[in-house]
Amino acid sequence: MDAITAAFVVLLMVIVFLGSGIWVFVGLLLVGMCSMVFLQGMDVHKVGIIAAKIMSRASSGWELSAIPLFIWMGEIIFRTDISNRLFRGLSVVFDKVPGRLLHVNVVGCTLFAAVSGSSAATTATVGKITTTELARRGYDQKLSIGSLAGAGSLGFLIPPSIIMIIYGILAETSIARLFAAGILPGLLIAGLYMAYIAMMALMRPEKAPSMTETPTFLDRLAGLWGLYPIVILMTIVLGAIYSGIATPSEAAAVGVAAALVLTGLMGQLSWKLIGDTMMNSLRTSAMICSILMCATVLSTAMGYLHIPAGLANYIAELQLSPFALILILSVFYLVLGFFLEGISIVVMSLPIALPLILGAGFDPVWFGIYLVLMVEMAQVTPPVGFNLFVIQGMTGIDIGKVAIATMPFFFLMLLGVSILTVFPEIALWLPGELFDVK
Repeated sequence: MDAITAAFVVLLMVIVFLGSGIWVFVGLLLVGMCSMVFLQGMDVHKVGIIAAKIMSRASSGWELSAIPLFIWMGEIIFRTDISNRLFRGLSVVFDKVPGRLLHVNVVGCTLFAAVSGSSAATTATVGKITTTELARRGYDQKLSIGSLAGAGSLGFLIPPSIIMIIYGILAETSIARLFAAGILPGLLIAGLYMAYIAMMALMRPEKAPSMTETPTFLDRLAGLWGLYPIVILMTIVLGAIYSGIATPSEAAAVGVAAALVLTGLMGQLSWKLIGDTMMNSLRTSAMICSILMCATVLSTAMGYLHIPAGLANYIAELQLSPFALILILSVFYLVLGFFLEGISIVVMSLPIALPLILGAGFDPVWFGIYLVLMVEMAQVTPPVGFNLFVIQGMTGIDIGKVAIATMPFFFLMLLGVSILTVFPEIALWLPGELFDVK
């Protein structure tokens, strides 16, 4: 069986298994094992042994320890007063800017993303405050939930990022460089969102009503002071990484310790808080690591079938220009985003896409940021866009209406990808400045 036919059969199995409603990690494992048995003709017993060894090796990497720790830090912030302080502090800053409190969604998500690493956690933490407050103050519902869904996806792009850690492990690329590369593109996307919100507010002022009370200087000062927990955590986590004091995995542990200390100083630390946050972190981490292990089995099966090499040769024979290759991959990722969540997209596609990208002369760090942006778009596209479900759960709004409200921000992400493709130095400049020896 040639590589193209094998790829088509594997893709069909993925659609069938995942479309049946079974857990994602089970579906990926079944596709991988069935591919080796039925397409490669391997013995079932041998496939079982291979799968067990692959999963053991994939789950034993030290870098994976950062995933549960960053999730735990996000859970601690989610369940304390830190998120409330974030809204109060930002609301007094943007009261004179067109769009007013709608910008709190974007800036709040950007700041929280710098201490979370999770898109869903970022959306939920900021949204639990802003959705209620913006609705109470008469802000446009579509613009409110759309900006929240779009900005919440920045949890993957603004470092530290769980997706970047997974990409770095699989692509054998420096995670610290990936973290540095995500900062400017993240700010670019946030800037596009804020420009769109301001433009809509100027065109239709009723979408962002004026505040009934003008904050005094002391109100602004008090609000900004309330941002200190987030600022401290950002400084500790990112400072530990970029100063070389700690690796990303070690910085995650430092961040958890700092979050616990801050929570204690704020008088909100309790055994119940620790227990609840640890259990939620355990559930989420188990889900992520299970998907990662089983997707590694699938990646190995695709290697046995020579699918990555075959597709690479096929596309190479087309003699596509680098930009044409990116265009085809973008369409490919957009289609995957309709059916899979972010982690599955990364671990399933990388064995195919990375050789093509390297062969076309693209930097693997740049491709990591490009891939994260494509994953962000998957977060806001139905039927499996996680951010859409998070907002639906918080607001009770129909998922279709949430998806429609998010579409403008989806297209803004596409614009961001286009800008990043034309000007790759947006992602590569900061890692070069921080890590390259002059």
